[in-house]
Amino acid sequence: MVDLANPDILKLIFSLGAIIIVYTVALILAAIVNNRVKDIRNRHNIRKGIIYFATLLMLIAIIFIWFRNLKAIGVILSVIGAGLVLALQEVVLCIAGWALIFIRRPFETGDRIEIGSIKGDVIDIRLFETSLLEIGNWVVDDQSTGRIVHVPNSAVFKGPVFNYNRGFEFIWNEVKIVVTFESNWNKAKDIMFELGEIESKELIGQVGSRIKQMARRYMIYYEKFTPIVYTKIEDNGIQLSLRYLVDAKQRRVSTDRVSNKILEEFGKHKDVSFAYPTYRITGVK
Repeated sequence: MVDLANPDILKLIFSLGAIIIVYTVALILAAIVNNRVKDIRNRHNIRKGIIYFATLLMLIAIIFIWFRNLKAIGVILSVIGAGLVLALQEVVLCIAGWALIFIRRPFETGDRIEIGSIKGDVIDIRLFETSLLEIGNWVVDDQSTGRIVHVPNSAVFKGPVFNYNRGFEFIWNEVKIVVTFESNWNKAKDIMFELGEIESKELIGQVGSRIKQMARRYMIYYEKFTPIVYTKIEDNGIQLSLRYLVDAKQRRVSTDRVSNKILEEFGKHKDVSFAYPTYRITGVK
């Protein structure tokens, strides 16, 4: 038989009631968001916000149920806080990192970032860790490896965080080839430049407007957005490097497209040949 006259029993019942009510309301709100919000990123962020707010509300309710004396609550929280800081430094640092991510927004879900030695697309941000869909590693040109990596939020305090999307979602891509010394390298250079212009033509207008927006917050000196081809003399020929802007998540596709076009165009000109390492063996008489 439950003794309802016992204050502790009543507090336990009220606490369970508070948990059930808060999380039931949170689940109903999450269901409404799933039905009403079509954008995947916004839907995910709103759901996470509901859960965080519900958890905070539930903790506050339980504290006031068990400790009605505000002075006692302050003392208890101070003691608990001091103990946590000493015993769980890394955990506290992860929570502080989450707060920094939540307030300062160095990245959010959907962004492509590099944090420490890990690169990937952010798929979830939790209280203690951020989950990334890994790119790079043994796969070239920033393609996905298929692995999910969980990075502690404390990492934001321990090194730089690179964001491929925030503010300026374009990066400079380079396609390098080497032609023989006997080739008409000026013609090859012109061909690569034209292909670069075609590839980046649709982005130039977007890049200009994005740079103007960034200039309001950062000291940005970008003035030239058009492609350029650099020339370098190598041991086995002349290296031509096409440098052009591309969407950060389309680098592999763009490189493939430009490479195919270079092969097609160079094949039309007999005075342009690719260079490759050669060896000459001479006999000793």
